[in-house]
Amino acid sequence: MKRVSPIGKASIGCGPLIQPLSETSRPLRQQIFERVRAAGQMARVQLARELQISPASVTTITSELIEAGLIEEVQTLREGETARGRPAVALRVPPNRRLVVGIKLSDREHTAVLVDFAGNLIAGEAIPRSPGAMALEGILDAAERLLDRVCAKGGVSRDRVEALGLGVPGFVDCDSGVVHWSPILSSRHVPLQDALRARLGRTVFVDNDANLVTLAELWFGAGRRLSDFAVVTIEHGLGMGFVINHRIYRGARGMGMELGHTKVQLDGALCRCGQRGCLEAYVADYALVREAQTALNLPLGEMQSVGVMLESLFDHAKAGNAAARSIFRRAGRYLAVGLSNIVNLFDPALIILSGERMRYDYLYASETLSEMHAMMLDTGRDAPQIETHAWGDLLWAHGAAALALHELTEQLLGPSREMAAQ
Repeated sequence: MKRVSPIGKASIGCGPLIQPLSETSRPLRQQIFERVRAAGQMARVQLARELQISPASVTTITSELIEAGLIEEVQTLREGETARGRPAVALRVPPNRRLVVGIKLSDREHTAVLVDFAGNLIAGEAIPRSPGAMALEGILDAAERLLDRVCAKGGVSRDRVEALGLGVPGFVDCDSGVVHWSPILSSRHVPLQDALRARLGRTVFVDNDANLVTLAELWFGAGRRLSDFAVVTIEHGLGMGFVINHRIYRGARGMGMELGHTKVQLDGALCRCGQRGCLEAYVADYALVREAQTALNLPLGEMQSVGVMLESLFDHAKAGNAAARSIFRRAGRYLAVGLSNIVNLFDPALIILSGERMRYDYLYASETLSEMHAMMLDTGRDAPQIETHAWGDLLWAHGAAALALHELTEQLLGPSREMAAQ
């Protein structure tokens, strides 16, 4: 007997909402599963219509997915019907099964989320930390502690977690899981993915934190319906992620889109990566604090006081302090340079400015956007839309969970039985 779940409110789903017939290279099995998960729930007839395949093919593939426990049938009312009408049967990803964890490690705070395979948030956790680089062993300890705490908060054993996504700032080769440089690691070229797999005994995937914010927007946010868009993260550093045809772009070596380390000044300000003249060295919070200490005669403080010093600098600017305003104004101008370069290079439909720093409105003041427009190529067309998302660190962890969901999906949806038999 087939188990059919009772009528309930449809899930909003997660993952890219890909237009019908816009992607035909991926296996049908995977296309069907991802469409069901993205929609929350979907009828077989709609799947056949969107993919332009026969109902019999849909029935065969969905039966296999149901048998594997990847989707299930759920009763739902047709549009316009009442509870007394005969319910239709739709498909959905079973909630509370196949759990993944997303973790973001940063200078100020470590965060984690526990998410099921349908994209539902089960629990979230945050642990403050003292800034500064850590040895690999300390990073592994922090990740394991977060995993245990978020699982305990969600009321599940960590043995139920099938995959873990991890994000760190810096230069990360996503394919190998090697972190070539990160401000939170005291060493370079660290095989973080392999080390964490050995420590936790779980499947682990590692990526740059800006890519994770982009994945969060692609899977849960404003980018779900867009085929191409950019995300610029402005916080402790300056990062960028880019989506092309509903897929995040990482470059040939997995480390592309390092907007913060494009050069805007020869022999310019020192960046935390060790080079000079990087865009980040003029826009990131440590860059602003460095200038504020001199311009406003602020006392030299520990790294953990950066947030407080930024608040003080912003308060001075709002109160009319000319030196504070000039610091923010210059950062906004450099940001305009970076944004105009994105437009001229990639012509995205949308640029999302993301991060806690977006509450400082100088970053998207009219002067900044006007300068961006002035530096764009004059093609006679409208500039791309700009949105600001002042999310907290849990968004980054959600992106890490999306990384785990994507990679686990790739592993689970291998060749179908028909293909394997050939």
